[in-house]
Amino acid sequence: MYRILQTVLVALILLTATPTAGLRAHESLRDLVNALGTAKLSNMDEHIAALAKSGDPKIVPVLEALGDGNLYARKADGQVFLTREDGANLTLTDPLSGESAGEAPKGALQKIKVNNSVRRAVRTALGGLTLLSPDRDQRFKAAQSIKQAPNADALPTIENALASEKDAAIRVLLEEARATAILTSDRPGEEKRQAVQILKQGGSREALSILSTALGTADETLKADIEAALASIEQSQALWAAGQNIWYGLSLGSVLLLAAIGLAITFGVMGIINMAHGEMVMLGAYTTFLVQEIIRTSFPGLFDWSLAIALPLAFLVTGAVGLAIERGVIRFLYGRPLETLLATWGISLILQQAVRSIFGPTNREVGNPSWMSGAFDLGGLTVTWNRLWIIVFALTVFAGLLFLLKKTPMGLQMRAVTQNRRMASSIGIRTPVVDALTFALGSGIAGMAGVALSQIDNVSPNLGQGYIIDSFMVVVFGGVGNLWGTLVGAFSLGILNKFIEPYAGAVLGKILVLVLIILFIQKRPRGLFALKGRAVEA
Repeated sequence: MYRILQTVLVALILLTATPTAGLRAHESLRDLVNALGTAKLSNMDEHIAALAKSGDPKIVPVLEALGDGNLYARKADGQVFLTREDGANLTLTDPLSGESAGEAPKGALQKIKVNNSVRRAVRTALGGLTLLSPDRDQRFKAAQSIKQAPNADALPTIENALASEKDAAIRVLLEEARATAILTSDRPGEEKRQAVQILKQGGSREALSILSTALGTADETLKADIEAALASIEQSQALWAAGQNIWYGLSLGSVLLLAAIGLAITFGVMGIINMAHGEMVMLGAYTTFLVQEIIRTSFPGLFDWSLAIALPLAFLVTGAVGLAIERGVIRFLYGRPLETLLATWGISLILQQAVRSIFGPTNREVGNPSWMSGAFDLGGLTVTWNRLWIIVFALTVFAGLLFLLKKTPMGLQMRAVTQNRRMASSIGIRTPVVDALTFALGSGIAGMAGVALSQIDNVSPNLGQGYIIDSFMVVVFGGVGNLWGTLVGAFSLGILNKFIEPYAGAVLGKILVLVLIILFIQKRPRGLFALKGRAVEA
């Protein structure tokens, strides 16, 4: 009986003692928070470090508000609050409990001042608090935060997190954060040399900046290592910059390929200079806009499928418009290139004005589906998903068109008309039908190009005008009517543009490319891959 009473008594003591201990800890934490209101800027780092040592997640919103400059102290008693403006007053929130604490006039509170040093200390403290979080994304962001704000005082926190971290990507960030912090610490020279090697292996622009800063304060024994690491990183960065330019060039080349591939077969088969080709691209982009508007208002769950729905619709719409243009205007002007050029230019102006009247002159918003949003790093390259998918799409369209030309009866007839129109007509090929279908096919492909371009460019009535001249350059440079020439020409001009632009600028770069193409055509009037045929050779 005595033992039972003893057990009950101990339990009661524990039950009453635990809340008291928790209350004392809470009050101690509140004292630390309130101390921020009276602290000097020069001592603010120490107060932030003391809060971080508590390890209590309740201080996260306090530190975030402090870093954002939204933490206030009441003048009467120095108590600290989170605030929100409500007219002439401030709505007060208890920083630890999150409960409402009423309102107060703005004059009754004083904003706690912060500077860049305080913000760095806040980032470091927040990073240390979340480095051990079970949430992988929180740990990743915390490691990035600590790496961007090196602080020797954070070394124990970083090393503690490294000992338990299993994720490879976060470990790399923590290793680099530790190396950065060591360079600002009083650790032995051997540890600093190892830190320099870790940053050298990372080879990032951040590492370049960190080592450049460390070089100014390093002793003579360490300077040689830092200078060697800087030279290695600069060389690596130059190679990655060249690779990034090639990627940008391939990206631009895929856009040019999409815009020019329809023009290549139209120009090659029919010999028509179609100045309205850019407007087919524009109509394809507006078809995408309309599809997305309908999906947004009626079927929002299908938004990720909007491009898959828009592609066949854009092909049909622009193909039908192209067929109408060929049957209604162009077929009466064969053999009259100047009149054809003027007529198609007039049609392009009509289409632009029609779209401007229906949709207005302003740019229209076309959204990216989730699978085309964002980017990822590939070594030192930054690859955006929308550009990557456009390259894949351009090559898919190219392969499909190549299959059509090489493996189908329609493609055989198109190639026959391209190489020798009179002979094709004499053996029974109905060249007017081939012309009409070819023009419709070229226009349909331009519409599909508009769907892709809507993901990376502004959708406006002038969208096609930005690509028509470049498209003609690609076709002429690659070889009229030759698909492989169009592919090589598009990617070559895209890469050449991106290597010239950093030195000459965008406008002068295009001029230089045009001059180079003119000089090239002087030597090879038929382009890179000239078509062969009796009519051509005659």
